[in-house]
Amino acid sequence: MKSPYVGGLVPNEVATVQFIVINKEIRQKKTGEPYLSLQLADRTGEIEAKMWDNVEEVMHTFDRDDFVKAKGLMQLYQKRAQFTIHRLRRLDDSEVDFGDYFPCSERNLDDMFRELQDLIASMGNSHLRSLLQAVLRDGSIAEKFKIAPAAKSIHHACRGGLLEHVLSLCTLARLTAGHYKNVDLDLVLTGAVLHDIGKVEELSYHRSFGYSSEGQLLGHIVIGLKILGDKIREVPDFPPRLRTLVEHLIISHHGELEFGSPKVPSFPEALLLHHLDNMDSKMEAMRSILGKASPIEADFTGWVPSLERVLLRKEQFLQGAFVPEPTRQAGPEQQPIPVESSQPAGSEPAHASAQQKATEHAHQTPGLPGGPEGDRTPPPPRDKADRRPSAPTLFGEKLQAVLGPRK
Repeated sequence: MKSPYVGGLVPNEVATVQFIVINKEIRQKKTGEPYLSLQLADRTGEIEAKMWDNVEEVMHTFDRDDFVKAKGLMQLYQKRAQFTIHRLRRLDDSEVDFGDYFPCSERNLDDMFRELQDLIASMGNSHLRSLLQAVLRDGSIAEKFKIAPAAKSIHHACRGGLLEHVLSLCTLARLTAGHYKNVDLDLVLTGAVLHDIGKVEELSYHRSFGYSSEGQLLGHIVIGLKILGDKIREVPDFPPRLRTLVEHLIISHHGELEFGSPKVPSFPEALLLHHLDNMDSKMEAMRSILGKASPIEADFTGWVPSLERVLLRKEQFLQGAFVPEPTRQAGPEQQPIPVESSQPAGSEPAHASAQQKATEHAHQTPGLPGGPEGDRTPPPPRDKADRRPSAPTLFGEKLQAVLGPRK
């Protein structure tokens, strides 16, 4: 078992850590020298990393999805962790335990798959039941369905995450569908099982999570329709109009055109599926983010782009003393970006100024909010009770004498 993990890194302490490389970019300093911008990870989370010195010696020795061993210093800037690498080397697969690097559902994958099979077997609509059983009978689909994540990073981003997400939706469907007399539970369950079935081919999850070529070009909705078309031919006399409803469940589950759905939900089961899917994904995203160890003791997280807000660590907030409300957090377009450094590795002080750290991206993207041109975030308005007149100046006193006493 490797040690330490990303979740156990301590600010301002040098550590030697093994990672898998999620993303790798070779960039240039203002001097023209290369530096590395990396996203590194293990099963406990991800961390941004930079390597400033001796880069030419190692930059072509490893690539994305490789394992590396790096010595460096973890620092914090704007509540974001960054690992400054001093030394790095590529690891062979034989030197690592894959279980240390890939997050996996806490539930047993085979147990979850059997639970889904039993749930489908209990469905009353024979056409929908036969369709779902045909999907799960396909060995190539079933094996991928067991281990696929539900997303690359936002929610249920772990091996078995898709299956866990589907079972969660089925539970929610059973809890809610009976409340609405015009909702067909079997239809909602079918949508829960099939709405993201295309992700077994859209996502790449043999090493780090990413997108397959088919996923990049088509997306999981189109891939899901293809899988549905293949399997529906195995069900004799499947009603054409019922097929249209199932297709609509798949293409409308994102809810809005701007979120990638070709159509918005147009009947009750489709609308319910969309809202259950949206709720489950966001609640899991919150659970995952709040469940990660924080490198600093703060009641609020940093800005979470996927949820477009900061999150409160509720238990810590309730147990702690009064903490002033956080200042307004920068939105996705205002995130401060750490800068390149020409200093030797490890020599940059932990309290480096914001202006210095904002420089790295500013020379690549002129006019970036929060960059050298200044922070354009307006100050929050004051309450009326706080809008007291400032102390009068000599000119003000003379003007007041001319105008007369205040009323």
